[in-house]
Amino acid sequence: MAKRKVDTENRGFQTRWESEYMFTKVAGKPVCLLCGESVAVLKEYNLRRHYETKHADKNKNMDMEQRLQKASFILAEEIAKSARPFTEGDFIKNCMIKVCDEVCPEKRQLFLNVSLSRNTIAERVDQLSINLKEQLVKKGKDFIAYSLAVDESTDISDIAQLSIFIRGVDSNLSVTEEFLALRPMHGTTTGHDLYEEVSRCVNEMELPWEKLVGLTTDGAPAMCGHRSGLVAKIREKMQEENATGELTAYHCIIHQEALCGKALKMEHVMSIITRTVNFIRAKGLNHRQFKAFLTELETEHGDLPYHTEVRWLSQGKVLQRCFELREEICLFLDSKGKDTTQLRDEMFLCEMAFLCDITSHLNAINLQLQGRDRVISDMYSTVKAFKTKLTLWETQMRKENLSHFPSCQTMKEKLSTSAFPSTQLADKIGMLAADFRRRFADFEAQKSRLELLGNPFAVDVESSPPNLQMELIDLQCNDALRAKYASGCCGVRPFPPRHNAPAAHPGCSNVVYVWQHIPV
Repeated sequence: MAKRKVDTENRGFQTRWESEYMFTKVAGKPVCLLCGESVAVLKEYNLRRHYETKHADKNKNMDMEQRLQKASFILAEEIAKSARPFTEGDFIKNCMIKVCDEVCPEKRQLFLNVSLSRNTIAERVDQLSINLKEQLVKKGKDFIAYSLAVDESTDISDIAQLSIFIRGVDSNLSVTEEFLALRPMHGTTTGHDLYEEVSRCVNEMELPWEKLVGLTTDGAPAMCGHRSGLVAKIREKMQEENATGELTAYHCIIHQEALCGKALKMEHVMSIITRTVNFIRAKGLNHRQFKAFLTELETEHGDLPYHTEVRWLSQGKVLQRCFELREEICLFLDSKGKDTTQLRDEMFLCEMAFLCDITSHLNAINLQLQGRDRVISDMYSTVKAFKTKLTLWETQMRKENLSHFPSCQTMKEKLSTSAFPSTQLADKIGMLAADFRRRFADFEAQKSRLELLGNPFAVDVESSPPNLQMELIDLQCNDALRAKYASGCCGVRPFPPRHNAPAAHPGCSNVVYVWQHIPV
């Protein structure tokens, strides 16, 4: 008896499989609309098995209309995440239909049924926002402690925008870190105005005041004023609510690090660089000619970037590019009849090289401090390490050891007559180190609490909070837990759990999180 061949059975694709199993027919093969996989044999059993195995749990209770709505929500979410206008939905739909006409024209109506109009996308985004808020409210009810981060800035239309972030922890030590609200402030932005917006947000989210343990601000007077600032107003509110906990207020670590860079007092160098870049970039003709000039010289870089004050990292990029293209920039300005005496001055070039190097170091620490799930003890450890580096750099600079300053090393090798100003630049590093010590003095006052988060086995018991002293003694005297903590795997873990903490051994439940009562 001859072996039966599948392709001789003339099996046809049934329309109902599209809604029941989310398959369509492409080039003679059934293709899953959810994952894009194809099934070798056009047989209902194979399609049903694929759907039930890989997709049934997600869509088992959804009919075709609900699936179309889900697709609409998915696209609305992507549009919102990319900050694109709501009218992009119509553009996406047109693209989908054109692709459908080429790949599976018989399914055109299915794609037409996906609603992606501007009003629909706006409604979907609003519904997603409400759902996210409801989820956060639900999580907030389980918080045993939470902290807020508040920042006020002005947008391009000169409207003050108050951004509020939250980090909370529940009884299972699960940390939630989310963007809480963005509130426009069309009038004044006094401490009372800021407090009213923050208070309204906390009440809307049904967050209990007595569980607020930390508040981080941008350090502005309206935020930190002792009598009428946001911090003072919130402390008064907590007293009214009979909150027994202590509110710890911080100035944003990243913001303070950025402000420390101004202690160098080298605006005279940056102003010349900015004026030069603006001359090249501000006029279209100059910009085109400069790029053509660089192309003709076959330089590594083909353009100069802009520097803007609100983008802290841009200064380092502009300085680095200008230093690398310093000779080409001078030649181009000479061709335009511009005076380049300052740009060719050796002392100016040495200061420019130093500013380029030190700014790159500041940018590096800024990037290390950024990101989600960062713990304050780790961030402050990064700051302490940088302060130690500044001390080393100052000592080395006085000895003209430029190992960590490559641009300065380049300039020192090219100096013709004058000596490298190592003493003056070492003084600049000293000024920067002094400003770091001054601005982070409040964190130094919290040193014992930060050490408690980082390594509970090394802290002084007497300097610890009284409600933790007995537990701390028991912990430090437990040799088994000390050994497990030192091993870095299963055993004692610092709180809150860190995103890069090593996982416990498979099947091991011997994990102890310590210091549940420490503020987030």
